[in-house]
Amino acid sequence: MIRSHKQLAASVLISASLAISWGVFSPQQAFAASSPSVAASTTLTGVIQSSVRLRTSPSTSGSVLKYLSEGDQVVILEQTNSYWYKVRTADGDVGYTSSGDQYINVISAPAPAPVQTAVILSTVRLRETPSSSGKVLGYLYKEDPVVILEETNSYWYKVQTTSGTIGYTSSSDQFIKLDGAAATPVPTPTPVPTPVPTPVPTPAPVQPAVIEKVIAAGMGYLGTPYEYGSSRTNTSTFDCSDFIRQIFMDAANLKLPADSRQQGTWVQENSTTVTDISGLKRGDLMFFMDYQGSSAAAYAGIDKSTARISHVAMYLGDGKILHTYSVSSGGVRVDNLSASWMNRFLYGGPVIR
Repeated sequence: MIRSHKQLAASVLISASLAISWGVFSPQQAFAASSPSVAASTTLTGVIQSSVRLRTSPSTSGSVLKYLSEGDQVVILEQTNSYWYKVRTADGDVGYTSSGDQYINVISAPAPAPVQTAVILSTVRLRETPSSSGKVLGYLYKEDPVVILEETNSYWYKVQTTSGTIGYTSSSDQFIKLDGAAATPVPTPTPVPTPVPTPVPTPAPVQPAVIEKVIAAGMGYLGTPYEYGSSRTNTSTFDCSDFIRQIFMDAANLKLPADSRQQGTWVQENSTTVTDISGLKRGDLMFFMDYQGSSAAAYAGIDKSTARISHVAMYLGDGKILHTYSVSSGGVRVDNLSASWMNRFLYGGPVIR
């Protein structure tokens, strides 16, 4: 049974969580395992079975860091008690989540691949997102060692520093040099066959995966206070369009216009819009007019094709929206798509097709 497996694995987990000493470096063996026996320990992975909160402490009163969705994988760092696991997400977030079988399935994972390390060649910024406009978390200096967590794209590495800070830095050869000890193996050359014309396969759709990352980024801001005209340079407060803009920057490295009307125009010009809510898909943006009243009669006779946009939200499906709209509402939140919101709806559409 899953529960008995979890209990049996708990003792293994304690040593497995120490397999990599993130704060210990030497120029030749950065991030080496503390001992051969520990390095060989089994790693426990959890697969999320149903949407569940990731909290700052092992208690239902702990602040919510984000929501974990069905299918997400996490590394289990410890079984804190009979009810909670301490876990690390694929994005590097560490927190606590329920150990209930209905929320998480614990499996043994193969030993991790060799850690790829690198050395900084010249002072370079560490940013919060893989973009030159991303918030600067700090600076990396010559001869600093880092762990390469991923090659995000042709220009950026996601790295972890000696202090445990995770961020993005330039992958340019002038700033960083990979440690050859863990470099990617070069495949053995094989004879090139005579080309045979074949049909070009249809690319797999990428929208769902990207959109789920954007939604997850939005869920990570739940409860962030509302401020009309909030600064676009920090995430301490949001208004509706600032929030939407930020989560696309965080998860898709895509910078939308700064206000809701410009965002509405951008979607019209770059995508396909619908005016019927039933035509919306999960992750689509929704644009609304000014509030006129809670009844449909209050909007009778209004030409919505020329109405002014005053609010933007993200559609989550199942009649729910993710947005922020007032101080009194508590900031970023998930709401049901009430009759009032439906009466105000102008049009909607996807940002990423």
